[in-house]
Amino acid sequence: MKIARFETFWIQMRKNKPLNESRKTGQTSGTKMAFCSIGYLVKQVEISRHLFLSQDEEALVRAAASMHMDFVNKNANILEINFNGSLIQYEVLDYLEFTSDRKRMSVVVRDCSSNKIILLSKGADEAILPCAYAGFQTKTFYEAVDQYAQMGLRTFCLAWRELNEVEYHDWSLMFKEANSTLVDREWRVAEVCQRLEQDLEILGVAAIEDRLQDGVPEAIETLRKAGINFWMLTGDKQNTAIQIALSCNFVSPEPKGQLLLINGKTEDEVCRNLERVLLTMRITKAEPKDVAFVIDGWALEIALKNYRKAFTELAILSRTAICCRVTPSQKAQLVELLKSCDYRTLAIGDGGNDVRMIQQADIGVGISGREGLQAARAADYSIGKFRFLTRLILVHGRYSYNRTAFLSQYSFYKSLLICFIQIFFSFVSGVSGTSLFNSVSLMAYNVFYTSVPVLVSVLDKDLSEKTVMQHPQILFYCQAGRLLNPTTFAGWFGRALFHAIVVFAITMHSYAFEKSEMEEVSMVALSGCVWLQAFVVTLETNSFTILQHVAIWGNLVVFYIINWIVSALPRSGMYTIMYRLCRQPAYWNTMFLIVAAGMGPVLALKYFRYTYRSSKINILQQAERLGGPILSLGNIEPQPRTLDDTDDRSPLSISQSKNGRSSVFEPLLSDSPSAVRRSFGPAPMARNE
Repeated sequence: MKIARFETFWIQMRKNKPLNESRKTGQTSGTKMAFCSIGYLVKQVEISRHLFLSQDEEALVRAAASMHMDFVNKNANILEINFNGSLIQYEVLDYLEFTSDRKRMSVVVRDCSSNKIILLSKGADEAILPCAYAGFQTKTFYEAVDQYAQMGLRTFCLAWRELNEVEYHDWSLMFKEANSTLVDREWRVAEVCQRLEQDLEILGVAAIEDRLQDGVPEAIETLRKAGINFWMLTGDKQNTAIQIALSCNFVSPEPKGQLLLINGKTEDEVCRNLERVLLTMRITKAEPKDVAFVIDGWALEIALKNYRKAFTELAILSRTAICCRVTPSQKAQLVELLKSCDYRTLAIGDGGNDVRMIQQADIGVGISGREGLQAARAADYSIGKFRFLTRLILVHGRYSYNRTAFLSQYSFYKSLLICFIQIFFSFVSGVSGTSLFNSVSLMAYNVFYTSVPVLVSVLDKDLSEKTVMQHPQILFYCQAGRLLNPTTFAGWFGRALFHAIVVFAITMHSYAFEKSEMEEVSMVALSGCVWLQAFVVTLETNSFTILQHVAIWGNLVVFYIINWIVSALPRSGMYTIMYRLCRQPAYWNTMFLIVAAGMGPVLALKYFRYTYRSSKINILQQAERLGGPILSLGNIEPQPRTLDDTDDRSPLSISQSKNGRSSVFEPLLSDSPSAVRRSFGPAPMARNE
């Protein structure tokens, strides 16, 4: 993901000496670079000069305009440029598209005045500088690239060369043939482009500042407190990526911070660096952002191919990583690797080259803006700024987890309640297969009587949004599965069994020996279930609104209205049943006993837990209700689990914990007996290439 961009940019261009006189041109290389930028915009700017494919292109075109070279018009393939008041026309012949493998793009144009054919190329320094003609001095340009990268600027090089008619004609035939082939088209096109993009004359180095949006460092720091690990996946140079990481508080500066580099072009170099970094990560106990490893795309390809187990262990041990010069496919491979480590991954990006990574992650977030909508359309969620990610995870994500946990377990509870009553009745009826409830009552129970109150749980908030944002560490409870795990499910199962016993026992005791009709017993048991549902939903609701009160208590009123209407129908099978029950004091006494016996122990357990075994969330809830300040929540930071037997392992071997699972940083809560889950996994962040 491009961590941030501003609406304005500035460019630094390194000007060379005037071009060789054999080229027969009087323009300086800086002007040539400006024209090169315009050339690339020919394809994208079809209607208005203010439409751009990316902000990089916009910055280059505006820089060219500041050098008195303005794009005027495009008529078919004829490009008109205003240079110092004079109109210059160029015919666009071919486009050599950018790919993540080639890391450059080119355009072939013909000067309409001199009829010369010119190739203009732009791309990464590693893709352009090696293509310079023999004897060309590139040392100065390498120094410029390093200098700009140290400043945190995104760099690329521009080059050109003149083509003769025969050379271009022969190449054009091969290019058209490669584009029309059906087998290995991309490889064939790249091979043909490589034949033309050689013996180039380097024009200069351009650098674009990629500024941070407001609130990015604060957002990253807040999400770290919530136990989220970060990986930055970028196509920028290593120095540029490191400077960006420092500026956004992704890693700590020296001397507190330590960056472990994994570089190399051969397997031996990568092996040694990976071994060194792995040994360091096994023994480190520093903060997450104080120790991070940095790896480039070349070394990453070797590591994933030949040392995948060792790199997997490094991924488990690391909570911060910077991967630079990576391709879109490598971004997706890293996300897949983290998912194989049993992490939950969230990928966030804003460009088209982040789409594969976003789709590979468990949760994909796209940033919509001036970079386009490709990432936003491919993502699960779309946001406008990076800092909105904090609210998306801490507020909406946490609320969604809480509500989903309650809704799923409550749905099982209300269904089990009816099932247990039916099972108990089967023993009373001699296992005859007779149902206590008729089909209409069962249908209405699930569709009307118990569904409406729980649907408004989407409005429930256990804590205010302000409190959640002030205490991001409470997200550990969600990561540990405190509200949805086998223990909580067993609790709802036990509650359903207990309530079924209460409803069945009290109903049978009150009406079975009074020679009542079976329909009356059925309606009494159904009424008891509906009353218990209302109080269960009320007890589990943390914040009440008018809509929730209407849904819970209004649902009880609707229950009686529906049954009164049904009881008025002679052919309904329940004729006058509800009328007779409502006139009997024994019916209301039965409802009171069912609610008291069913909810009394539940309330007692809840009071005991809140009073004597209150969690950090309970403390926050009490502070909100009392309106007092929250001094401290204590220590609920996730404790890292160390890998055992580190001294006995081979340098590049993947370690396993004693229970057969890879050890990771887990949110071990002091008051959580079941906190054994991994933290919400690394959130890969990608910057556009």
